[in-house]
Amino acid sequence: MYKKLLLTGLLALSHTPLFASDISSVVIDGGQSNDDIKILRVGLRKDFQTPLYQNGIFDISGYHELSLNYWDGDHDDITGIAYSPVFTMNFHTDVAYKPYLEAGIGAALISDTMIDGRNMSSAFQFEDRFGIGVKRGDFDLHLRYMHYSNAGLKEPNDGIDIGMMGVSYSF
Repeated sequence: MYKKLLLTGLLALSHTPLFASDISSVVIDGGQSNDDIKILRVGLRKDFQTPLYQNGIFDISGYHELSLNYWDGDHDDITGIAYSPVFTMNFHTDVAYKPYLEAGIGAALISDTMIDGRNMSSAFQFEDRFGIGVKRGDFDLHLRYMHYSNAGLKEPNDGIDIGMMGVSYSF
């Protein structure tokens, strides 16, 4: 059921003004929180048009990411939608593998505020991320730390920390 929901949502998202043209990649991430809540994310990326900074060693660029999320707890589940601008530091190498670092802060809306006793308090959440990855050709493999919380806008603010691994494919 949730796979159909994610696919339907991605198709709808691909027609929003930000993503209506020039979608550069599709991304799939999987991971879990420290208390075993499983997470699946499917997203669309649109690369920044030009690097923000560049020199001979690295460049700073980024992308916009729109994602659908499914959090599967032992007793509860949550679906959500998120948008994040993500900044990347791409290292220039003479080999086929191109390493990078990434960081971003975005916003998410989640379908429920409770999951397995964790009280997120509000449907609005911030989506923070730090990651490392490597690109080769059209593929990108990455590891991420992601954190969702409402930044204390409403209490209690239990938040959730997630370790993620994923892949993206560029068009």
